[in-house]
Amino acid sequence: MSGSPHAPDLAVDVLLQALPYIERFRGSVVVVKFGGNAMTRPDLFADFAKDVVLMHRVGMRPVVVHGGGPQIGDWLARLGKESEFVDGRRVTDAETLEVAQMVLMGKVNADIVTALNAFGPLALGLAGTDAQLLEAEAHDPELGYVGAVTRVNPELIRRTLAMDLIPVIATIGVDAAGQTYNINADDAATAVARELRAEKLIFLTDVPGLLADVDDPSSLITRVSADRIAELVSDGTISGGMVPKMSGCASAVRDGVGSVHLVDGRLAHVLLLELFTDAGVGTMVVPDDDGTGGAP
Repeated sequence: MSGSPHAPDLAVDVLLQALPYIERFRGSVVVVKFGGNAMTRPDLFADFAKDVVLMHRVGMRPVVVHGGGPQIGDWLARLGKESEFVDGRRVTDAETLEVAQMVLMGKVNADIVTALNAFGPLALGLAGTDAQLLEAEAHDPELGYVGAVTRVNPELIRRTLAMDLIPVIATIGVDAAGQTYNINADDAATAVARELRAEKLIFLTDVPGLLADVDDPSSLITRVSADRIAELVSDGTISGGMVPKMSGCASAVRDGVGSVHLVDGRLAHVLLLELFTDAGVGTMVVPDDDGTGGAP
């Protein structure tokens, strides 16, 4: 691109597109759920860190929530323990929970914080067990120590943001008796965004977004309302594992989150492309009363 005579014009156009979005979202809380390929590929991991730092530098207040399913699975395999899944959730016995805590809090969280802090003293690692940030209960006895969020205590997050730092939250929760649970990162990010009444909740996924035809990447639905999601579930357009994810998105915007975004974490700098360009690159879920009708 650098050899093209049009490259400077393109760069200026991108910067001009970004300016109104930077002004509009200055001071806004943006919750980012980090996972998928972006977490395991070094190049995408580095792009993610740069994107979050830039968001912070231009005045947004990013909050990173992460899981670490692939890393947990890798460490369990090293220990000779097979992973068992029920409806996409890892069955978590006491030994698996111990591994999950070590991996999420001791490895993944530290890696993200280190990547962000390479640009300055910007990030603080937190876990859902810190100051009972994520209160939880057993999701389903069949799953063992897999937790469902019952309450988010946001004071620690707000204090971190008030110090002009980026909270990076590992999704281990705790109940009133002190029992810890491994919590699905999508669920935790949604609960945090609701409690903070975030302007945006962004999920990094391994798909382009919501597709009208799962076999056709060009059928991306770029904007959809909560009411339209219910219709797409009813007619079968949204099916399988996308049903709970999209229903959760609809619930979040109805509960006060400004908008929810599903973006393809396999794209370089996908956060910046979604936030700061006119076209965006994923699916944006908006409240029912935004006036768009939510048509694909």
